[in-house]
Amino acid sequence: MENFKALGVKSDFIKGLNDLGIINPTDIQKQVIPLLLEGNTDLVGQAQTGTGKTAAFGLPLLHKIDPKKDYVQGLILCPTRELGQQVAKQLFRYTKYSDKIFTESVYGGEKIDRQIANLTRTTHIVVATPGRLIDLVNRKAVDLSKVKTVILDEADEMLSMGFKKELDEILDFLPEAQSKWLFSATMPQGIKQIVNEHMSATAHRITVSGSNVVNAKIEHKFVHCEDTEKFNVLLQFLISVKGKRGIVFCRTRNTTRKVAAQLIAKNIAADAIHGDLLQKERDKVMRAFKNENLSIIVATDIAARGIDVADLTFVVHFQLPDQDEYYTHRSGRTARAGKEGISLVLANGYDVRTIREYEKNLKISFSKVKALK
Repeated sequence: MENFKALGVKSDFIKGLNDLGIINPTDIQKQVIPLLLEGNTDLVGQAQTGTGKTAAFGLPLLHKIDPKKDYVQGLILCPTRELGQQVAKQLFRYTKYSDKIFTESVYGGEKIDRQIANLTRTTHIVVATPGRLIDLVNRKAVDLSKVKTVILDEADEMLSMGFKKELDEILDFLPEAQSKWLFSATMPQGIKQIVNEHMSATAHRITVSGSNVVNAKIEHKFVHCEDTEKFNVLLQFLISVKGKRGIVFCRTRNTTRKVAAQLIAKNIAADAIHGDLLQKERDKVMRAFKNENLSIIVATDIAARGIDVADLTFVVHFQLPDQDEYYTHRSGRTARAGKEGISLVLANGYDVRTIREYEKNLKISFSKVKALK
């Protein structure tokens, strides 16, 4: 098994990885890290959540930072506050034993004055949501003129949230950028436009195929039931895994709110996270979940981006997502760090057909559960 030393990662960073229990590189890390450490290059990487993308781009970025230079040298763009905070936290952990490399995370929903004050400190890497970054640039609160490396993380999500114009604007005002790395689970037309307009024709392209993406330690199950029966089936399942923690996924905000309210009425420690919540409300829910005051979060797909909580035993798909890739994103929330987990679909007749498509496209198999007791 290839290790991080063989990939060219500095020993100081490897010590930080060891503390996190990250010993063996994932498929995308093996392919991407040596390539990015070689020199300045553009890269398009197609990979889902849970494949180890943060270390794949984060470690090479840290190698490129000169801690002695007191200005922003790296920029990472993320779709959500939660993902931005998670990326910044990981970079901090990787540098535990190295020279201090300072990362600042900026995002909407937080007082901009506080972020402006934070940016007056030594900052080598900025992790940002696109809208807030443009606000800060317009106020001359952050100087990106010397940024050498820019990374777009979960680029398809930034597009689906309507950030295409902002991404174009940001990429246009990075005159010194020598390396542009884009990571996306899917490659819609908007992503191809960004690649064609802002990246070199010789950009490397790395794809982690579906068969490598879905964690082998996840057990995929489904219960065939009508929509009207789904809540009672969910309730039976949650009783069967009492004391365990997980996420229940819904496709719409209304269903997310409704299911969370029904669980709370049944005295289950649950709450909802969706796009209609104010940032402080989202933060409150996430704090309660991380502190284990909540055992269940009911979430939409985009709202769940950036949720990185250890020891989640299961995910339940109350409604299946619109895209195959989102199933991988969702199920990847469980069975982390070598542990096992369950991905359970509450499936009506149409969903059963979709499950058969997942089996074919994602190279996984589902077992049918007749009763949950």
